[in-house]
Amino acid sequence: MQITGIMTTARQGMATETARAGTAARNIAGGTGDPAMDMLDLVSAEIGFRANAAVFETGADLWEVLATIKRD
Repeated sequence: MQITGIMTTARQGMATETARAGTAARNIAGGTGDPAMDMLDLVSAEIGFRANAAVFETGADLWEVLATIKRD
């Protein structure tokens, strides 16, 4: 997989986790559903977002290194 593909996948993962966290937060605020499951979803979405953000950052770092190598 190319770096751009990795970064795109990570970006999509961050968007998915953001939507998941938003849904859980709305459920918690509105009092709908199971509060324990909604809190679990919220924490899980945060962990997933952080993991995808780390992958994205690593891809950006690799991209920068490759650009530096290409210039030299």
